[in-house]
Amino acid sequence: MPVIKFSYGDSMSTPLDSDLLRTFLAVADTGNLTRAADTVRRTQSAVSMQIRKLEELIGSALFERHSRGVILTDDGRRLADNARRIVSLLDDTAAAMRSPALEGSVRIGISEEYVNSTLPKALGAFAAIHPGVEVTVRQETSMANSAALAAGELDIAVVFEPGAAGTRS
Repeated sequence: MPVIKFSYGDSMSTPLDSDLLRTFLAVADTGNLTRAADTVRRTQSAVSMQIRKLEELIGSALFERHSRGVILTDDGRRLADNARRIVSLLDDTAAAMRSPALEGSVRIGISEEYVNSTLPKALGAFAAIHPGVEVTVRQETSMANSAALAAGELDIAVVFEPGAAGTRS
């Protein structure tokens, strides 16, 4: 199970595993320990213990307890924002690792006005994520790229159409 380390003011790091964060988010989303227990497939007492452990690790109360359930404290809301990003990143990483890597080639047509500004950054990011994909770039006018796309000579065309701003088809 992945362990995420947070540092709180002093030099000491406190490990938080994703399981605690998932349980915390289930409670935050349902507003109720029993419903959260159903969501994470644990008993209500196990969920309560996990929340107590998380609050001890964080050093503050994350929920205000009421007769009808719980609501997030200010610290709880702050943690929820970060926990959602962490859990989402872990889920995205797991999905990416289970998915087959992209391979093959893609042909892109782009007009001159985008070549120096947009293209290098976009291609660099794409190549870092998908190293098995060969990208071929063709620089032409928007009109020529549109025609090449229609003829099946390009897979993607980035075109500029004057006067097309705000129009929809």
